Amino acid sequence: MNSDLNNLSEYVTPDIEKRQLIDKLLPGTVFHSKKQLFAEEIVLKQMEMHDVCYPAEKGIQLIKICPKCGRKYPNYENFCFDCDVKLKDVEDVNVKNIEICHEFTCKGSNAFEEFTDILTQENIIKINEFQFEMSDFDRIIKAIRSKALKNLDNAIKENEISLDDLTILEKVILFTKSFVDVEYKSYGAELGYYSFNKIHVDDRQLDSLQITTMLHELTHFLNKEILTHILCHLLDASKTREMESVIAFILSFSSENCLIDEYAAHTVEGRFTLFGYQDYSSFLSIQNTIERTDDEIEMLKTIANSLANVIKGIIESFIDDELLSDIKVQFRKDILDDPNYAQLKLENCTLLNDEGLLRAIQFVLLEGFAAASQNVGKLMELNEMW
Repeated sequence: MNSDLNNLSEYVTPDIEKRQLIDKLLPGTVFHSKKQLFAEEIVLKQMEMHDVCYPAEKGIQLIKICPKCGRKYPNYENFCFDCDVKLKDVEDVNVKNIEICHEFTCKGSNAFEEFTDILTQENIIKINEFQFEMSDFDRIIKAIRSKALKNLDNAIKENEISLDDLTILEKVILFTKSFVDVEYKSYGAELGYYSFNKIHVDDRQLDSLQITTMLHELTHFLNKEILTHILCHLLDASKTREMESVIAFILSFSSENCLIDEYAAHTVEGRFTLFGYQDYSSFLSIQNTIERTDDEIEMLKTIANSLANVIKGIIESFIDDELLSDIKVQFRKDILDDPNYAQLKLENCTLLNDEGLLRAIQFVLLEGFAAASQNVGKLMELNEMW
């Protein structure tokens, strides 16, 4: 991978927005970006608009809901003005207990259910040829985003959920469940972890830490999901558990790939965390196992930052400026420690352009696929864990 990393340097571009924010924060001064202030303005304006639009409902408890559009009404109303359907009583919903069907499928001519059928010389050639364009990549990202949005919409309708009644944490739980299962742990020191299409979160923790933990672990899921879709495209294959196991192996077989996956998760988490509260300890523990030059480490971080930038775009389809502002307010309520901007020096502020990103993905898949073909026993172990 050494030469591959060096060859990527010609495709690097600056991550200007990130660089400007960090440069202003590193001296230690508290800084609110224009975007943050604009988001807070939006929240206030929306609150004012809500009051203006429904003046007659001020002080009146809204306990009925339209099962079609979700609009809430006071007890004396029986039908929705807009949908002309009978209203139902609003019921308390425990978001933690909701199960959302969120299968992300890929359809292809091949349905590989044996590793010997996947790990062939013919398929290695297909990955090496890499008949894959940025339009294919964009199509995959759009499909994942659209499916998750549909999952969320269905969950809201089926469970008659009023988003306005949910806490900030409950909103993030709900949207995370639109991608992947969320389970809860009450032991161990770690805040959470991702494994085999499940996110495990310690619900003893503060709300803000649960939120950022879910976003961190969701990034691991989306890294796996995006690469699985790309591999399915390259091999003209349907998504099977075996295909997912190959990608799970690729993301974990080398310290370099572990570093890319972990740094991407930290970067996405940082987008929704107040500056000064980042924690890169898990990334640093991986970095300490890698004997690479500083330039090579930075290129691995650039690959990760580029993937994180894509995943951040997916998540921002769900977490808009208003919810982002709410999350940061929640963080200020929960966290009493002073911010420490020193860890921001670990931030990578460069991105790969489109061609560079595709080349990096090809390198990761090709090297990992070759290693997987030599570790069928490990793949079979992984396959039993889904």
